[in-house]
Amino acid sequence: MEAIETSFNDMQTVKRDFFAMRNGVIADTLRRAGSPFKIIFGLNLPQISEIAARTPHTAGLAERLWANTTTRESMLLAPMLVDRNNFTVDDARRWLKSVPACEVADVLCLKLLRHMSYAPDLAEELALSDGVMQRYAGVRLMFNLVSDDPRRALDYADRLLSSDGLDKACRNVASQLADECRFLLGEDE
Repeated sequence: MEAIETSFNDMQTVKRDFFAMRNGVIADTLRRAGSPFKIIFGLNLPQISEIAARTPHTAGLAERLWANTTTRESMLLAPMLVDRNNFTVDDARRWLKSVPACEVADVLCLKLLRHMSYAPDLAEELALSDGVMQRYAGVRLMFNLVSDDPRRALDYADRLLSSDGLDKACRNVASQLADECRFLLGEDE
């Protein structure tokens, strides 16, 4: 009898990896906590990073994963697969407009945006955004850049904290950012 060779495209391979590593306890906890995703495999960040390490880093796959907004792990993996040399500020703005949850903003900023030369200016731009999630992403991005320029980050955090209409999540991160900056600058009490 002949052996049947099965090959999968990159997206299928990624989804099979998600399925193989799924954790129902974490997935149920995230659902109960109000995660906006229809499909949650329950992978943690080290597992997603492990998948990223063995997955081709292509713009096409990253875009397809990012567009898969129903699946939590797809949106968390996508920033890890982007070709940083070709990810423009317009690409970043486009992705930021579709961020559905703080967790996705955190990973996008940590794994991709902080490495971009335009990151400080983008963070400043996001602070002025009317979008709650974009403003949150701006604070998270600036938090990832705090060691580069703590004075700029402190000014950024203080501006946000003095503004009206700041949501709770953004206010908490901005307050933590301000505390971290003051510590780095030797201004903490």
